[in-house]
Amino acid sequence: MEENGRIVGSNFRQEDMEHENHLRPRWMDEYIGQDSAKEKLKIFIEAAKMRKEALDHVLLHGPPGLGKTTLAHIIANEMGVDIRVTSGPAIEKPSDLASILTNLKKDDVLFIDEIHRMNRSVEEILYPAMEDYALDIIVGKGPGARSLRIDLEHFTLIGATTRSGQLTSPLRDRFGVLLNLQLYDVKDLTRIITRSSQILGMDIDREGAQEIARRSRGTPRIANRLLKRVRDYAMVVGEGFIDHDTAQYGLDLLEIDPLGLDHLDRRILNTLISHYGGGPVGIDTISASVGEERITIEDMYEPYLLQIGFIGRTARGRVATRRAYEHLGINYDENFNNR
Repeated sequence: MEENGRIVGSNFRQEDMEHENHLRPRWMDEYIGQDSAKEKLKIFIEAAKMRKEALDHVLLHGPPGLGKTTLAHIIANEMGVDIRVTSGPAIEKPSDLASILTNLKKDDVLFIDEIHRMNRSVEEILYPAMEDYALDIIVGKGPGARSLRIDLEHFTLIGATTRSGQLTSPLRDRFGVLLNLQLYDVKDLTRIITRSSQILGMDIDREGAQEIARRSRGTPRIANRLLKRVRDYAMVVGEGFIDHDTAQYGLDLLEIDPLGLDHLDRRILNTLISHYGGGPVGIDTISASVGEERITIEDMYEPYLLQIGFIGRTARGRVATRRAYEHLGINYDENFNNR
């Protein structure tokens, strides 16, 4: 089953498009959470405006669904400039990038999502554009070929990536501002859910918002998605009002447990514990046992299980921790599991 079929999957889904733009904050003061990143950006933006210059290039990295695209739009709004949005895979040829760059106006923002997936030949064109605000283009072929330099307007490149380790050093070093977005805590997610419910015209109390927040895996995108599903439950089964019990029953119906694990997460843990004694066991063996591709497990399921300390990676393979046993209600035999 692909990530797009999971309600607790953090990657963008088509159904998110309907409300995500509507719910997206437009100004820094409306943006909830990520206080450290916001504080730095406020200073850098204000300094750039005082100097009447473009903001330095910004790299946003962190798990999907935390608001990197939202933050890019906020930066453009705060700077009072236009934003051009594209993605790494969409820029296939150097000419594609050249077309985008030459159409940017002074101090505009160019936002490249999934920048780690950009073609290397395209990336090399980006180096002089970021450093010298110029494009170096080769005209002609063979002995008669010559280099032509085209000056660009000063602009701000904002790159977003979920895999900063896959960026090349030359590209990463050209960003002046590097910001790591962290998973949200329940307090900030509760505020986000409360704000979203007001925009969408839903009735929800604090306890209901907190229950949804606790099961949202630290991700605003998932929180808003769960809010919409609980709203459906409240409208059909309840009285249209989301309190703690309504949120709890609705999320239980979706098979999302108190820590945000769905049946696929629990299936992986149960396989690791019941079939292989808690490990260590290789990822390929787990993949074959649960019928999911290795890359799907590594990219979609494993990160959150690692973050909450339910599995560990060792040289011999994956192991289930005591916390995983306790969460599933399975007796943990320390001697057996440390064999």
